[in-house]
Amino acid sequence: MPDQHSTLRVQRRAETQRTIQAHAVRLFTDSGYDATTVTDVAEAAGVSPMTVYRHFPTKEDLVLVDQHGRLVAEQIAASSATQPLVRRIGSALIDAAATLTRGGHGDDLTANEQFLLARLRLMISTPALRAKHLDNHYALQQAIVDALGADTTDPDTAFHAQAAVGACLAAMHTALVRWAEDDGQTELPNLIAKALTAAFGDDVVDTGPDA
Repeated sequence: MPDQHSTLRVQRRAETQRTIQAHAVRLFTDSGYDATTVTDVAEAAGVSPMTVYRHFPTKEDLVLVDQHGRLVAEQIAASSATQPLVRRIGSALIDAAATLTRGGHGDDLTANEQFLLARLRLMISTPALRAKHLDNHYALQQAIVDALGADTTDPDTAFHAQAAVGACLAAMHTALVRWAEDDGQTELPNLIAKALTAAFGDDVVDTGPDA
């Protein structure tokens, strides 16, 4: 069993990270990304700049770091390897979005959804973040390939997995941009499902009773 003190340290670290990021996104939204310094973020969060850098090694990370990759990888690892590859990936993307948003929309957006929308708008509108986001995209793509358990020693199998993941992530990106443009009026999991269906056809999304 994990040591209780160790667990508390992990919880405190996660809470500090969430607090810092929340203040950073708020300041970037209110004052502008370029006009806001890491020192400004540290003062708003009540910590030292060193603490900020310990949790977020770069200024861009204050916006880009999230739980999405971990959630998607967990969903894929728990899925059946007998399912078609694109369905496994698509279902994981939809389920991870449902976990992050909890299904609110329009005027009923949760605080977490409002935070996600603010982060997304910053990523879309800030050139420095768009460039850094591409690195995160490649990292997420590789994390999903690893979670699929593809035989990366076989070039054809690895290429097939990478192509499938890349196509699914492109569809998801289209859904995310529309979600931001619509101010969250449509549920994000539904938008991702529609984007995947448009790209791959009706069979890519599980429409069974547990979907």
